[in-house]
Amino acid sequence: MKLQNLIGVQFKLVAACMLLISAAAFGQTKTPEKNIVIVHGAFADASGWEAVYAILKKDGYNVTLVQNPLTSLEDDVAATNRALDKQDGPVILVGHSWGGAVITQAGVSDKVAALVYVAAFVPDKGETVISLLQSGPPLPVNGILPPDEKGIVYFDKAKFRECFATEQSVDKANFMADSQQPIAVKSFLTPLTETAWKNKPSYAIVATEDKSINPVLERTMYKRAGAKVTELKGSHTLYMSQAKAVATVIESAATK
Repeated sequence: MKLQNLIGVQFKLVAACMLLISAAAFGQTKTPEKNIVIVHGAFADASGWEAVYAILKKDGYNVTLVQNPLTSLEDDVAATNRALDKQDGPVILVGHSWGGAVITQAGVSDKVAALVYVAAFVPDKGETVISLLQSGPPLPVNGILPPDEKGIVYFDKAKFRECFATEQSVDKANFMADSQQPIAVKSFLTPLTETAWKNKPSYAIVATEDKSINPVLERTMYKRAGAKVTELKGSHTLYMSQAKAVATVIESAATK
């Protein structure tokens, strides 16, 4: 083979290899994280996320929903870590309300690629959920009852639809109030020891008509965390009423 032809063949081989390498790198940056773990908040359970779950599953995601015991911050973080340990590959970790505190602590796991806060608390290290509530503007109506003699906190059933599930029907809100999952008050009083959002990309949703966490406080916490913020018209249960929009934010975190 002539020298000129040999050089031409080698050049083509090198060019082909470079194209393959570039294509692989390009594909890697475009491949979404396929594992999503969702952590619910206080006074509710994971079943409320069914509509978001259905959308994500249809779009090809592996979705796990944590059922928090709501007995302490440590117990909820442990439940979340058990779910994370079962994932094969990177995870988008989603938290609603109290679940925001849980994912802030559990999100330091190497499995977690990004955090998504949905009408959620975003504490810093050393802060508690109570201290965050006290730092922001008060809500016009407070539906959270004082802890009972066993240190358990319930949401006032008479105010459940007004303050928690505004967009739900009366029957649905009554069902949610009667099936609510109370939380141990010590959960709200326990300072965080980790702050995942300082080292992980964060996305956040403001529920503009939230009457459980003041939207002003949500914006303040999200800004401090440097989160990419989406504002959606909805109440504290907008993950039910605005399931498609919430799923879109989660998928945006997964693809970036």
